[in-house]
Amino acid sequence: MEETSPPLLGSSKPHLEKLTLGVTRILESSPGVTEVTIIEKPPAERHMISSWEQKNNCVLPEDLKNFYLMTNGFHMTWNVKLDEHTIPLGSMAINNISKLTQLNQSSMYSLPNAPTLADLEDDIQEGNWGSFCFDENQPEKPHFDSRSVIFELDPCNGNGKVCLVYKRGKPGLAQDTEVWFLDRALYWHFLTDTFTAYYRLLITHLGLPQWQYAFTSYGISPQAKQWFNMYKPITYNTNLLTEETDSFVNKLDPSKVFKSKNKTIIPKKKGPGQPAGGQKGPSGPASTSKSSSGSGNPVRK
Repeated sequence: MEETSPPLLGSSKPHLEKLTLGVTRILESSPGVTEVTIIEKPPAERHMISSWEQKNNCVLPEDLKNFYLMTNGFHMTWNVKLDEHTIPLGSMAINNISKLTQLNQSSMYSLPNAPTLADLEDDIQEGNWGSFCFDENQPEKPHFDSRSVIFELDPCNGNGKVCLVYKRGKPGLAQDTEVWFLDRALYWHFLTDTFTAYYRLLITHLGLPQWQYAFTSYGISPQAKQWFNMYKPITYNTNLLTEETDSFVNKLDPSKVFKSKNKTIIPKKKGPGQPAGGQKGPSGPASTSKSSSGSGNPVRK
């Protein structure tokens, strides 16, 4: 089976169209979007899932297990063409089961006696940053020690990590799982209760850069917000979904942004019978009368 497929077409690959919830059609019809590609992967064997569960002493949630039985991982990308340049923009990824590895098994640095994630968590808790970054309304955050078991679902292109978290440690039960986002400063942000809900978030956000930060207190960067405005302006305003939908209408016309800069100048047509200096004509007599009246004052003196 080929590893990389050509740009997707729902008619030729209906199973991939179903896997991506039809988002490929939306992307391919969007202005400037090009090279919508998915890396096609075979389903995972049942013995691979059983082996993973035995090795990690954790039971996979049923929805994630069914996902792996349909495709062993997921990776979809799309680019944007600006003038003559092609820019990689969207990326949607789920690690395959062999890369669904525990997050806190190794040290942060490949040095003797290097600090582990659990050591760094103690430093964070002792500092004053915890009250600033954690929302009281969120569930209890995961821990890097034995209280939680954490597996990496999505590397997020280096912008953080989306993790499958077993909240009660080992043995890990399927009903104790949640999906959290770990940002680059090692702060936790709750995303969803189930893998299915996270997968829907991943698809509806089109894999835009840093979309996971829309669920943090500090939000996405200004540069990423520009791309959100272009392709999915509603996703970073999740707190305002109860307001009128007209407030989310994108006023930016993408078809104009991607037009060529070489515009043809069309001369304006003159009205019938209108002289070339017709607009300046009425101002002539006014200036003449002013000058005549102004020139009479010295004579009177």
